[in-house]
Formats: sequence, structure tokens, C-alpha cells
Amino acid sequence: MVDLIVGMAILTLAIMPLAYSFVQERQSLRAEYFRAIAVEIVDGEMEVLAAGEWRDFPDGPQVYTVHANAAARLPSGHFQLTKTGKHMRLEWKSDGQRGIGAVVREITVK
Repeated sequence: MVDLIVGMAILTLAIMPLAYSFVQERQSLRAEYFRAIAVEIVDGEMEVLAAGEWRDFPDGPQVYTVHANAAARLPSGHFQLTKTGKHMRLEWKSDGQRGIGAVVREITVK
């Protein structure tokens, strides 16, 4: 009986770090998934803006509405367009503290 208890204790001590590792990996993969979605949306919208839609926006910072259905998968956050002359900066910022960080693209149209 003692051998069984010692064996179970050793097995438990070996499995606990593995379980913790799996949880951490899952959180990391989820954050990278969200980041990939945000990068794709920001890159696509920046291409649309660079193609000529930038003329429809006034100078200064403003909330930017995206038309991608994938934006519904993102955690709470917002897209912001800052236009200064022909220089544009489009970014997605997470509203939460534990977000994926900002995704930023800047261009200057000619």
C-alpha cells in the first residue's frame, strides 16, 4: 500500500508541471490567434485606405469602423485612425489590461 501511495505521489508531482505548461501554452496560442486576426484586419484596411479611401477622412484621430467579420472574434478593443496630411496611422488597441497589445501600421501616401 505504501508503494502505491509513493508511486501516486511521484506521478502527481510529475504531471502537475505538465498540466501547468499546457494551460500556459493554451493562453499563449490564444493571444497569438487574436494578434494574427488583428494584424490581418489592420493590414487589409490600410491597403483600402492607401488605395484612395484616405481622402474621405478628416485630419486628426478618430474611431475607425472595420467591415471584416473576423473583428467579432477579437477581444474588446477598438480601431483608431490618425490622419495627419498624407500620413496615416491605423491601430487596434485592446481595452483590457491583459490584451495582446497594440497592432499598428503607418503609411504616407504619395
